[in-house]
Amino acid sequence: MDIQKLEKLLIEKNEKSFRKKQIYKAVFEEAKSSFLDISTISKDLRVFLDKNLEILPFSKVRVLTSKDGRAHKAVLKLSDGKLLETVLLSPKEDTWSACISSQVGCSLGCAFCATGKCGFVRDLSSDEIVSQVLFWKQYLKQKELGGSFSNIVYMGMGEPFLNWKNVKDSLNILIDEDLFDFGRRNISVSTSGIVKGMQKFVDDFPQINLAISLHFANNTKRGEYMPVNRMYDLDQIRIFLKKYFTKSKRKVFIEYILLKDVNDSEVDIRDLSRFLRSIGSLQLLHVNLIRYNSIEGDFESSSEKIVRRFQYGLRKSGIHCTTRKSMGDDIHGACGQLATDNKKR
Repeated sequence: MDIQKLEKLLIEKNEKSFRKKQIYKAVFEEAKSSFLDISTISKDLRVFLDKNLEILPFSKVRVLTSKDGRAHKAVLKLSDGKLLETVLLSPKEDTWSACISSQVGCSLGCAFCATGKCGFVRDLSSDEIVSQVLFWKQYLKQKELGGSFSNIVYMGMGEPFLNWKNVKDSLNILIDEDLFDFGRRNISVSTSGIVKGMQKFVDDFPQINLAISLHFANNTKRGEYMPVNRMYDLDQIRIFLKKYFTKSKRKVFIEYILLKDVNDSEVDIRDLSRFLRSIGSLQLLHVNLIRYNSIEGDFESSSEKIVRRFQYGLRKSGIHCTTRKSMGDDIHGACGQLATDNKKR
């Protein structure tokens, strides 16, 4: 919902200031999907808002649900006809997390990512970003799925730090006590290593979680598969993290997708261990190993045996490490699988 437009409309109607909080509560806390359903405001105001303001800036094209019911992927059509995807996940019983997008497509072109293969289409506005969370709140209520909706991860389509102004505004909306009121430590932002963006992020939001999609600990190899490394390489990421840990004791998450015969060898284990140990503050670094989720291309996922070996090798080096369970791969809603047909539109 466009908050600024709402405020202008309320001024136009000479409404008292408390009306805004009543609407905020109905929309953001109670997940009302229509102004006509807000019983705490007058019928005249309900009709006026319904005619002049949309609660969601997009329409639902479809929602796909995984066989186990723990992942739901929505394809949403924006006002200009462009499509975006967002995912709702239940990593444990009665707990829900939203994986939201910050851009339509992505300009970084990582070789193993479906979104990168789409190319960049456009940035999402702050309203389009936070409304994905609102969409899932409404969805949980409508489907009566129960449980708590407590976590948000910026790990959908796009690179958040290449759309920083809108991402920053969206974060402020999500943590605003009068709006969504999410806890800062329940929000994570993932980046491919945009160092300038990370610097701004940790200055503005020191309590929100930072995740770095590293995937390679060798500059040559990372540059081959992740073009972003040509601008922000491992050395710059190391320097950033060393400086960051002199000021903060907040944990940083290192994301590492395991690709068969590409980055899952004993040499890769040593490279990653060496890179992380060179940063220091190992107690504040946590590696999330992710088995590759198939898209069209030349990659395969590492075997479970190799994943266990990789995890064992990191732990032996004193590095905190877990293997993240993939969810939603049967609906192409898992990490790296989000894509749309925007180029054809």
